Amino acid sequence: MSAGYSSSYDNDKSVLAFRGIPISELKNHGILQALTTEANEWEPRVVSAEVVRAQEEWEAVDTIQPETGSQANSEQPGQLISFSEALQYFQTVDLSSFKKRIQPTIRRTGLAALRHYLFGPPKLHQGLREERDLVLTIAQCGLDSQDPVHGRVLQTIYKKLTGSKFDCALHGDHWEDLGFQGANPATDLRGAGFLALLHLLYLVMDSKTLLMAQEIFRLSRHHIQQFPFCLMSVNITHIAIQALREECLSRECNRQQKVIPVVNSFYAATFLHLAHVWRTQRKTISDSSFVLKDLEVLAKKSPRRLLKTLELYLARVSKGQASLLGAQRCCGPEAPPFKDLTFTGKSDLQPHSS
Repeated sequence: MSAGYSSSYDNDKSVLAFRGIPISELKNHGILQALTTEANEWEPRVVSAEVVRAQEEWEAVDTIQPETGSQANSEQPGQLISFSEALQYFQTVDLSSFKKRIQPTIRRTGLAALRHYLFGPPKLHQGLREERDLVLTIAQCGLDSQDPVHGRVLQTIYKKLTGSKFDCALHGDHWEDLGFQGANPATDLRGAGFLALLHLLYLVMDSKTLLMAQEIFRLSRHHIQQFPFCLMSVNITHIAIQALREECLSRECNRQQKVIPVVNSFYAATFLHLAHVWRTQRKTISDSSFVLKDLEVLAKKSPRRLLKTLELYLARVSKGQASLLGAQRCCGPEAPPFKDLTFTGKSDLQPHSS
């Protein structure tokens, strides 16, 4: 060892090497342990303040959790749930108490019944009625925050719309950012029940409609044309329920020999048409009730037309072509939460009594 060698030189070299690595990566390197653990080759007489502070930061890494919404979830992020998995849950759980409440079809009397019999749509095939009843039964179920599957559905919707990788509190102001009217999403599901959440789940988990969902969500946060995204979705689910009960979808269900996929596509097509009207006709929140009324009339009268429009949109998006929502992008700052806005929709005007 030369006479000019300083015993602190190795310490300084280690500290410099330590500085070059982010604190979050220290667990994957042996530097911090080497600096703070006594070894045969090196026994530091004095531990520098920098090393002590770095050790404290490293020990705290495990306990740091990103905070999302009004509360932080200290548990590991849960797995996303697919639409088919959530649907399978409802197919296996006992829903008999909810099924008693449904009215599968609209009751008509007098001339209305005769007119519907002579000129109305065909009746749903017998073999599809159980599937139809399941849809209507799910619409009678509320949101149970204590049910793990219900919680996973909510978390999945939140993550897919916001891009977050972490779970959030099931109650909190962050749900207003997604377009619910309050901190508890369950309060906005009247008239559509858990089916409204299943429809949102379908929209964000189907690879063909995810881009559409994100595009409509961006439109909902436009600085002028903002609207509560999730609450608008609940109203569209309500329209889909009414169209199913009034047998407006029977012809298409009979043709495809399916009910749930038809109802899902009808919901997505109706939401797409609303977004197109909202964007191109410069609608604002004050127009919401009028837009929904017109939308319900069109959806029930021409469901096949809406479904064709959806097919065209998805085909164009898959080819990277222009969106049907219009070439102009939603610009400007993000809209504030909707707590100070009054939104009147079909669910508010005509609660689903069945």
